[in-house]
Amino acid sequence: MADTEGLVEARNVKISGKSGAADFHIKGSSHLDWGMKNRMSRIIKADTGRTVMLAVDHGYFQGPTSGLEIMEDTLAPLLPHADCLMLTRGILRSSVPPGCETPIVMRVSGGQSVLTELSNETLTVSVDDCIRLNVSGMAFSIYVGATHEHQTLAAFADLIDAGYSAGIPVLAVTAVGRDMARDARYLSLSSRMAAEMGANIVKTYYCENFERVTGTCPVPIVMAGGKKIPELEALTMAYNAVTEGAVGVDMGRNIFQSDCPVGMIKAVHAVVHYNEKPQAALKIYQDEKKSS
Repeated sequence: MADTEGLVEARNVKISGKSGAADFHIKGSSHLDWGMKNRMSRIIKADTGRTVMLAVDHGYFQGPTSGLEIMEDTLAPLLPHADCLMLTRGILRSSVPPGCETPIVMRVSGGQSVLTELSNETLTVSVDDCIRLNVSGMAFSIYVGATHEHQTLAAFADLIDAGYSAGIPVLAVTAVGRDMARDARYLSLSSRMAAEMGANIVKTYYCENFERVTGTCPVPIVMAGGKKIPELEALTMAYNAVTEGAVGVDMGRNIFQSDCPVGMIKAVHAVVHYNEKPQAALKIYQDEKKSS
């Protein structure tokens, strides 16, 4: 029985009618359970409401692509500057130190290579394995308007159910059919579909009229970095995306294929979290390049 000696009465407090714990910084997530909110907060930082995700999952269909030949060498200098790491379970187990505190979003879809049609993906990692690996989120590609649209959407729906059961958020990686332009019409369609199906975060490409995409999606959007482009162009794209409603970026090749990856991720971080203008952020990259 608890010792009641020295018990102090609760102090009088005023009723404010409001609790700080009820506020949540992530769009469309205030109703989620504590575990989901906690994992979402690891991915999207509470102090800025933004995130710089580092995507290094390309090998699941491309193999040892340029910049990712030896994962330990690529990841070691970048991990301290990434808010979140998106990768496969094989690379997590083989190439990321167990003491790493960077939250993980696990790539859980796949089933084809770059040699075949890329719309033919299915679930390739169990939620049980994601729990074992202590991930903060699970990423799954959906292909709207592609040959295997139904297959990817049906598997995605199953993952959503499993994610809610385990308390792990799901990130939808949106792609559209080869005959569909990456424009606001189709990207808003795929993003909204993903959210309607239960996605907690949506990854999609930047496009003209991007505010239509972010404005009609009820959950956070992160911008996909896409193919390697000049550093200033990548920083400008990131700046425009967050200015127009994205909560951050999930950038890969424009960081690890840069001639100064650390300088580039630092520059992207300044743009995303502190609204640094692209030209000023480019100087961060250039200064790091000179000193390295």
